[in-house]
Amino acid sequence: MSTDKIDIPGLLSRMPLFGALSPEDLAHMAAATRERRLQKGERLFQRGEQPKGFFLIVWGQVKLAFTSAQGNEKVVEILGPLQSFGEAVMFLDQPYPVLGEALADTLLLHIGSSAVFGQIEQDPRFARKLLAGMSIRLHSMVRDVESYALRSSTQRVIGYLLQLADSAPCAAGGRHEIELPTSKQVIASRLSLTPETLSRIFHELSDSGLISVQGKHIVILDAAKLAEHD
Repeated sequence: MSTDKIDIPGLLSRMPLFGALSPEDLAHMAAATRERRLQKGERLFQRGEQPKGFFLIVWGQVKLAFTSAQGNEKVVEILGPLQSFGEAVMFLDQPYPVLGEALADTLLLHIGSSAVFGQIEQDPRFARKLLAGMSIRLHSMVRDVESYALRSSTQRVIGYLLQLADSAPCAAGGRHEIELPTSKQVIASRLSLTPETLSRIFHELSDSGLISVQGKHIVILDAAKLAEHD
């Protein structure tokens, strides 16, 4: 992992949340911001720790998860570049309900809560942007609950693959080539499946001529047919 110092004010200014801040406000926010570099598999925080701000991912990938009493891990979210997290618990002044762990070498920015609260008091637009980001996350979680309750395991996997395909170029005949962003074990947990169930569904979709799988590389042979598959 590179250890080069980064331009925190410049990086904050390019992020939508901070784009409208004045140079003076941006400098104040940058003064309360610290970079965190994690290696793959390194913990960012443990469940039960007290937050002191929130995080923005510059590059890399972080999972939020919790462990059941039986020792099974449930991945709640997989977050990537330019995504933020930890705002809600910062506002509530409550301990983290999940753990955070790097899925790849990762660079994050930690923005201190005192600077955030001060900016909210003087700039309603900043408060609205924070609320909008948390609202998007809430709607995403509601969709997850709906998916787990109303959709079959196969439908969940298909929905996930089509979501990845949305950001991949489409070739003739609805063909998309995608790379799974993390391990199949983590993806299975994110979809509330066992790794064995995920592998079985991949095999079934492959046998049906809808996808081909080589490690993390997946080719969706016909997105329209995959979407119609029950």
